[in-house]
Amino acid sequence: MRTFVYFSSSARTSGNFDINNLMDAGRLDIAMHVIINAFFLSHSLRDDVVLHLVFYGMPDPPKHIEIRVTKETSLSKKNVAGLIKKILYKYKAGKKIEAMPGCFVEKKSFLHVIEELIKEDNEIFILDKEGKNLRDAKISKNSVFVIGDHNGLPKKELKRLKKIAQTISIGPKVYFASQVVSILNNEIDLRGF
Repeated sequence: MRTFVYFSSSARTSGNFDINNLMDAGRLDIAMHVIINAFFLSHSLRDDVVLHLVFYGMPDPPKHIEIRVTKETSLSKKNVAGLIKKILYKYKAGKKIEAMPGCFVEKKSFLHVIEELIKEDNEIFILDKEGKNLRDAKISKNSVFVIGDHNGLPKKELKRLKKIAQTISIGPKVYFASQVVSILNNEIDLRGF
């Protein structure tokens, strides 16, 4: 199973946003592209991916959304924004809710999400252009790739995270978060797991 964690400092944390204007919803457009690049292939969906979205935007941060493709999961490229809207609307304080098959929402901080993934015996990789080259990194089946939005990862948490995680780079250029996910998916595909 490949796992991605996408952190957004500004994505809306409630379902009251206009799906036709995602840039004004705290750059939810970036999150939508991350979802598309994490799960969609030409004629199918990846069922070997777990995507964690951590949103710190207004009005009720933080929100943690976990998405896994199951037989019952209904993902459509045309309605990814609608999916996030529905998931956020189903949030209930103090609970982890399965808003739709394979889609969960809860109030949880970025660092808490990472700490839980470490407890599950995962190896954490932070994407950073100053990191070790991805092609030289030893990546296992239980790897977690942490990607920040256009503002990066939260500085306070990043300092702590760098002490327990490896920093890797996909190259000397800075790519969109969604492109990073595609490159990582391709690298893992090429490695055969």
